[in-house]
Amino acid sequence: MNIFGQEATEERAESARLSSFVGALAIGDVVKSTLGPKGMNKILQSGSTGEVNVTNDGATILKSIQLDNAAAKILVNISKVQDDEVGDGTTSVCVLAAELLREAEKLVLSKIHPQTIIEGFRIASAAALKALEGSAVDNGTDAEKFRADLFNIARTTLSSKVLSQDKNYFANLAVDAVLRLKVGLYVSTLVSLLTMLLLQGSTDLEHIQIIKKLGGKLTDSYLDEAMDTDKIKIFGARVKVDGTGKLAELERAERDKMKAKVQAIAAHGINVFVNRQLIYNYPESLLTEAGIMVIEHADFEGVERLSLVTGGEIASTFDRPELVKLGKCDVIEEIMIGEDKLIKFSGVAAGEACTVVLRGSTSQMVDEAERSLHDALSVLSQTVKETRIVLGGGCSEMLMAVAVDEEAKKVEGKKAIAVEAFARALRQIPTILADNAGYDSSDLVARLRAAHHAGKSDSGLGRCGVQHNFPAIHIDPIQT
Repeated sequence: MNIFGQEATEERAESARLSSFVGALAIGDVVKSTLGPKGMNKILQSGSTGEVNVTNDGATILKSIQLDNAAAKILVNISKVQDDEVGDGTTSVCVLAAELLREAEKLVLSKIHPQTIIEGFRIASAAALKALEGSAVDNGTDAEKFRADLFNIARTTLSSKVLSQDKNYFANLAVDAVLRLKVGLYVSTLVSLLTMLLLQGSTDLEHIQIIKKLGGKLTDSYLDEAMDTDKIKIFGARVKVDGTGKLAELERAERDKMKAKVQAIAAHGINVFVNRQLIYNYPESLLTEAGIMVIEHADFEGVERLSLVTGGEIASTFDRPELVKLGKCDVIEEIMIGEDKLIKFSGVAAGEACTVVLRGSTSQMVDEAERSLHDALSVLSQTVKETRIVLGGGCSEMLMAVAVDEEAKKVEGKKAIAVEAFARALRQIPTILADNAGYDSSDLVARLRAAHHAGKSDSGLGRCGVQHNFPAIHIDPIQT
């Protein structure tokens, strides 16, 4: 009896496993060329709109691919979760998962049962995690070292992005923005920074707004310790009536209605009124007479964010002014960025709120710069919560691979083969990094592996090949 629909298909046993392996490996092969500081960009073109997007962000690439393979979709979801939770490492997690499945496919073809492979991978995963945590360094209680760690983590994140040429500039910008989230005010002294680290502050990235404006160069971007929102005014309205008398009656009723509403607004005791909709001349003049400045037709996200940072609430009615919480800020001014006018709110209640203004010559450049900076901000905000760091450049992966190899010697039976396969998958990360940089990966990875087995656990891949006493500037947060 057939219980499936007419177009449904069923795959079992070897066929189902083969389909999963093929889909996952294809996804890994798509993004692995973007891994590392020398990774390549991908040109993505929409099939429906023809819109072109140039990026090397793993999450962006994977979200743009139409898939019908279940295993491939799982890898895309893994990358999405990594992007949501950490902000960086989206390509690495996808590539590592694909390499683990590549090794699993070989083991299945060698007649090793999938359950045995799973048990071996779990043993290896525990050993790798233990080694990684053992190598981690925590400078969270040293203000000067921790800020340097944040700066170097931001540099590492931006090294593979469009901002790589100006990574020092944008790394400082990102660190300053994230540290404001932690203290609630901008600090520059080490004493204040140390106090900040001991506080339980907010690292909510909603307090950091990114505004994209065409024109200028990337280094014209800046961090503004205030809140900016677009001011847009739309003209035009149409009403149909069948006589001048009705028109006068309609206008009189509308004026009375507006006057009552303005009186209700003024009863709140405010001096600035921000409205999502258009405010016509008559109510605007009434508000001005009441000493209330008007900002009209503010965008939805701008009002939501303004409510967040000023400490006020969005009011839909004005009947109970005593129940409405008012927002506060010190200065409101109109500024120009390029050819656009914006409203700037300074001295807001949420003192940690700030705005990053991104400049660039093309929309594609500015969009990719926004994605790059968002990754850096996300990673830094997570690092402020979990302050442990590890060495990058393939050092941590090789360190874990050595620990897994040692663990395999203690495991009996076929599970030991699966544990060894896990170590081989880990070693593929430095291999891909070397390949993407144009080096001889076989030689470099062999020398890196020998160095780690010789006890030089701080060895990694740098500009000069395998480097011992790996510089602390090549670091990653432990989450990535």
